[in-house]
Amino acid sequence: MESLHIVVSGRVQGVAYRAWCREQALKLGVVGWVRNLYDGRVEMLITGEPAALHRLQKELHRGPPLAQVEQIESREVDTRLEASRFDVLETAQNIWSESEWH
Repeated sequence: MESLHIVVSGRVQGVAYRAWCREQALKLGVVGWVRNLYDGRVEMLITGEPAALHRLQKELHRGPPLAQVEQIESREVDTRLEASRFDVLETAQNIWSESEWH
C-alpha cells in the first residue's frame, strides 16, 4: 500500500469534482479523503495499491464533464490511512501537512 497527497488546480470547484473523485476512488478500492481549499484548488490524501493510485491519478486529469483540470501536484507520503472509506470533507483554509498526523 502507498499513500499520495494530491492537489488539483483549475476549474475544479462548483463542478462536482469532489463527488466524482469519491466515485472513482471507490471503483478502484482507494481510501482517503478529498476537500476543497479556499484558494480554489482541490486536495486529497489517498491510500491504496500502487496500480489503483496510478489509475486514479490518470482519471483525475480527466475529471467530471464541467471540470477543467490545469495541473495536478502529487507526492508520496509516509502517512497510511487506516480508513475503509473515501470521505468528502469540508473546505479547508490551509493545505494538509504530514506533521498534522504525527
